[in-house]
Amino acid sequence: MAGSEQTNPGPDVALIVGGGPGISASCARLFAAEGMAVAVAARSPDKQVLLDLEAETGAGRYACDAADPASVAELFDAVTRDLGIPRLVVHNIDGRVPDIFRKGITEADPELALQTIKNGAYSAFLVARQAATRMLAQPAHTDGPGSHRGSIIFTNASAATKGYPKSGAFAMACHAKAGLAQSLARELMPQGIHIAQVPIDAAIGWTQADGTRQHRRAGTTVDDNMADPDRIAETYLHLHRQHRSTWAFEVVLRPWTETW
Repeated sequence: MAGSEQTNPGPDVALIVGGGPGISASCARLFAAEGMAVAVAARSPDKQVLLDLEAETGAGRYACDAADPASVAELFDAVTRDLGIPRLVVHNIDGRVPDIFRKGITEADPELALQTIKNGAYSAFLVARQAATRMLAQPAHTDGPGSHRGSIIFTNASAATKGYPKSGAFAMACHAKAGLAQSLARELMPQGIHIAQVPIDAAIGWTQADGTRQHRRAGTTVDDNMADPDRIAETYLHLHRQHRSTWAFEVVLRPWTETW
């Protein structure tokens, strides 16, 4: 029950919502290497990147429409049944739909704008709700970094604080996710759940089959000019393991060459 404590009964369960070849894949690899039981959720869990990830790390693949309350509840039920209650939950969903990208206010389709908000901010609310419900029902762990019920980490973007031209829908979604994270931090951190949001002010270049790091729009990385998802994953792991006397709420990540 809430308020009680126990020693750690086994390996942490990590759930990554929003599966892809960048941050999610890097998190899955690192968390698995650190001894965690890992689950990755995506609308299409049978895509090749997740099949490869399962073969490489043993991470479980789960289908989930993160903007649908019933689907998110089913995801947490399934992961809890298969692996245990997640103590590290990463919401890694950008939210943008392709046809809303770089559209001015007079061009943007209202339905696509609403879908962007649902995909990005509303899904974050649904995931956090299910995670908090389960974490609060469990005893806090007394070993490791202080008494700690779990961590919920939100990937965000520079649009969390800065609305760019022709990016109104995305800015709304990112601002909303930032507001949600702030509210949850004030509500849940005193109850032993670490809340953190990580705005990433960068293109993210992940490693391709040929060994280069690339981004589909920004090209090939040169001299670490793009964020490395493996380094992002290290930051997420560090956040989860931080001592509660110095929990970080917001960590902004950007390459050394980024103009801001």
